[in-house]
Amino acid sequence: MKPPPLYVCAIGLLIAALAGPDCAAQDRPQETALDRQVRGFLDAHRRQWRDMNVPTVDGQKLYDLVVEHGYTNALELGTSTGHSGIWIAWALSKTGGKLITVEIDRGRYEEALANFAAAGLSEYIDARLANAHDLVYEIEGPFDFIFVDADKDWYTRYFEALLPKLEGGGCFTAHNVSGRGRRGMGDFVATLEATENLETTYFRSGGGLSVSFKRAAGTE
Repeated sequence: MKPPPLYVCAIGLLIAALAGPDCAAQDRPQETALDRQVRGFLDAHRRQWRDMNVPTVDGQKLYDLVVEHGYTNALELGTSTGHSGIWIAWALSKTGGKLITVEIDRGRYEEALANFAAAGLSEYIDARLANAHDLVYEIEGPFDFIFVDADKDWYTRYFEALLPKLEGGGCFTAHNVSGRGRRGMGDFVATLEATENLETTYFRSGGGLSVSFKRAAGTE
């Protein structure tokens, strides 16, 4: 069988070159107006997050966990001024979920509310001014995603109170935990690793993040 004439090959390559970008674009998720608003807000405030907020790399990790696993019922302890909450809520806007986030300091809470509104995410967030020491025992759940970035000496108690309210397959994440014996975190890390129905890994970039998946009932 003879090869096709050169001009036929050339035409084929030209068609592929012209069609290629359009085909690739069809494979990419379409960016929404909300995506552009959130991204613009985060870009504009990239170097302004203080008051115990997470770094961008950790915010991105929280976003990825929610989107990849399709989580919809999220709880955050320690809103600060809202950086992590924005990443989580942005992800929940993709899955059809909502975030409950808790902050004890009124000034940080009010600043977070303004940031959530400016990012266009208020409808995905139930922000509460409350003491997490009390709320973790009162809140009903269930949750499939929990992020803790509050007072470190309470991490173990937060975990023990919330684990029964975490669904099988759900994820419990905690900030400033590297698994390397960070001061004051040894008891919490030991508790994570001694919990039989939990699989824990650590992400040491940024501020350090423990990520623990709760096994569903009946799985090993």
